[in-house]
Amino acid sequence: MKMPAQPPDLASIESDVSADRDRLMRVLRSASSLLVGDQYLHWDQLTHLPPPEGVSHHEWWLALKMRRLGLLKIVPLLDQRGIPFRYCEPDPVPERLHAIDLGAGGRIALPDAITNPETRDRYSISSLIEEAIASSQLEGALTTRVVAKEMIREGRAPSDVSGQMILNNYLTMRRMGALRNEPLTKELIFEIHRLVMEKTLKDASIAGRFRRTDERIRVVDNIGKIIHDPPPADQLDRRMEMMCEFANGRAPEGFIHPAIRSIVLHFWLAYDHPFKDGNGRTARALFYWSMLHHGYGLFDFLSISRILRKAPGKYARSFLYTETDENDLTYFILHQLDAIKQAVAELHDYIKRKTQELQTLECALGGLLVLNHRQRALIGHALRHPRQRYTIEAHRLSHNVVYQTARADLLNLAERGLLNAEKLGKTWYFTPVEDLEKSLKH
Repeated sequence: MKMPAQPPDLASIESDVSADRDRLMRVLRSASSLLVGDQYLHWDQLTHLPPPEGVSHHEWWLALKMRRLGLLKIVPLLDQRGIPFRYCEPDPVPERLHAIDLGAGGRIALPDAITNPETRDRYSISSLIEEAIASSQLEGALTTRVVAKEMIREGRAPSDVSGQMILNNYLTMRRMGALRNEPLTKELIFEIHRLVMEKTLKDASIAGRFRRTDERIRVVDNIGKIIHDPPPADQLDRRMEMMCEFANGRAPEGFIHPAIRSIVLHFWLAYDHPFKDGNGRTARALFYWSMLHHGYGLFDFLSISRILRKAPGKYARSFLYTETDENDLTYFILHQLDAIKQAVAELHDYIKRKTQELQTLECALGGLLVLNHRQRALIGHALRHPRQRYTIEAHRLSHNVVYQTARADLLNLAERGLLNAEKLGKTWYFTPVEDLEKSLKH
């Protein structure tokens, strides 16, 4: 990741133009809002665009920054110089926050598949698996989605570190749901980190504790250049205490929208980098805890990391833009709000597609109507994946039911002649019969 160009010194630019009042007014008029077009641009981006007529790039930057500086709000996160991080709310931030309040908070109609207790577990678990895979892939896990999903659904032990990373993330995300009503504490953050790092470390002692003063950590790019130098280890106790105060809404004074608070929490832990490893995964887990803690139940069904994984360079640049432009968190906030918007849209598209598939299937295959919703889901999947192998444990996990219920579902399908059943060792395996569609019509 290439470091963005460092913005020029505003004081020197202002000194150059302030002596001439007419010139100063012309410069200030060159920026009519916080944005350029519809973008909140960093200096690194601005230099690639032609400036307004009669002003230089440096003067244009001064005009933009003057507009922004008066609207910046301070958060308790401080850089190593003791300077606070800040953010503002240009368009489309208010619109995105309003959409989150309406949709993710449950104040508008949610898809039936999510509100229906018979199907919500299937969508929730599928989402958790997607988030676990994508968050691990962002940190270098190499296991494919297909292999990872089969491992989790079938309850198999991971075969390598990548698989263990994904399983850990899945278990961590499930834990976030259970902890949504708990306040954030240092002990809770350590618990999350231990879950994330379980069985992936040569030195297991680094899990669930801060890095020590002799464990100097720096974030580097792919050629070894330092792009982030976190605060010293001896500051971490106090910084973590401040972060928990912020996460629990006890600081600062004044209102901060819960989604922005959650996004800043994500940035905060990544910035402090308190652990020797696993900081990114822990930061993203904390974001989910915070959104669920503030009542945004739709986040049980969203995978933000799946969106971030599609463009990891943009994700990394949003951190760097913030740090190189006077701690302006607006870049990171805008990036994360865009990821949330995309994740919500993907969820609605996915549910709509799956609902239509099931409706088509039920209309065409009357035999499905005698099956329960879990069996119909499995048969629908089997029609599209005729070589798939199913287990009782995978079926149990997919629908969050007890073992006996899952066993009865699959044995009943075998009795109806829709699945073949074979026992290898202690495990039952079920596969679709040949010409499953024809069997359903009889």
